[in-house]
Amino acid sequence: MYEHLRGTLAESGPAHAVVDVGGVGFVVSIPLSTFEQLPPVGKPAHLFVTLVVREDSQRLYGFATRDERTFFLQLQAVSGVGPAVALGVVSSMSWAAFRSAVLAGDAAQLRRIRGVGKRLSERLVVELKDKIGRPDALPATAGPVDAAARDAQMALERLGFTADAAALALSSVREEAPDVDDAGDLVRRALKRL
Repeated sequence: MYEHLRGTLAESGPAHAVVDVGGVGFVVSIPLSTFEQLPPVGKPAHLFVTLVVREDSQRLYGFATRDERTFFLQLQAVSGVGPAVALGVVSSMSWAAFRSAVLAGDAAQLRRIRGVGKRLSERLVVELKDKIGRPDALPATAGPVDAAARDAQMALERLGFTADAAALALSSVREEAPDVDDAGDLVRRALKRL
């Protein structure tokens, strides 16, 4: 129903943000990874959102990238995983780390996530192992995994490039120069590919 919110960041915390869009403040639940990428209060903000409707509530969940949102939505396809647990997983692990744990059958690593017990961790492994082993399981650009690349991704998005285009350019830079650990250098190299 909703694709994204673009407005002014009115308030933020590790688990929520309020985005003012045309005078209406939208309260959005967010993962920690998105909180880390939010601009300062009063600055323009852009979140990819999904609306979760329950019998007794309607809640918007927002993400810095489409890939995070897709990760969140696909987690909920597993029996016993609701929005709160899915948000906890997205906050705690990158897609790459989650995928590695599931493909390795490492339920113990998944149990480190708040709200994921023994039974649920095993269910995640069993139900998702075949699905995420396919090349088309989630977007190919699951986002950068190290701090420098994450910062470079944010900088490129703020310059107006899409998340997918920025991630592909950074991936190309990483293939050619895997040892670069300066975000500024990564941005300069990626701009030559965009």
